[in-house]
Amino acid sequence: MKLKHYDDLGTARFITFCCYRLQPFLHQPRASELLIKYFNETRNKYGFKLLGYVIMPEHVHLVIFRAEGMKLGLVIREIKSKMAREYFALDMNETSGKNVFWQKRCYDHNCRSPESTKEKIDYCHNNPVKRGLATEPGGYKWSSYNWYQGEKDVPILMDEFEM
Repeated sequence: MKLKHYDDLGTARFITFCCYRLQPFLHQPRASELLIKYFNETRNKYGFKLLGYVIMPEHVHLVIFRAEGMKLGLVIREIKSKMAREYFALDMNETSGKNVFWQKRCYDHNCRSPESTKEKIDYCHNNPVKRGLATEPGGYKWSSYNWYQGEKDVPILMDEFEM
């Protein structure tokens, strides 16, 4: 069954996508750097706003506000495919000879209010702590938390989110 994306509701979206068979391919800093490269590239190309994120070892959460006419599934597919192609071209393959980095689907949730959007951003920031990857949200490099704390030397800059 094909999952339906409701692209035209005018709300922020909480998106999750996972590495193939939940393997921790993103534990390598270079893999996370490549992913951020393609977040930025597609954000510039399609004009969506990135409100929050976390890159975990085996999955990613994004909170975005989609640009007018943007098809979420196509944009996520573009991010994933370009990142994986470059990853394998750089011979970073830890997948036992199979050039599969991502699971096929992404899952999304419409944030129906500013409070719901803030809740999903906070979820991103607390995910590494809950998993034991950091003792506090600011101790985990691969999330938007430190940007929200006023730091500008972060892996990726966020777009402003107003409640």
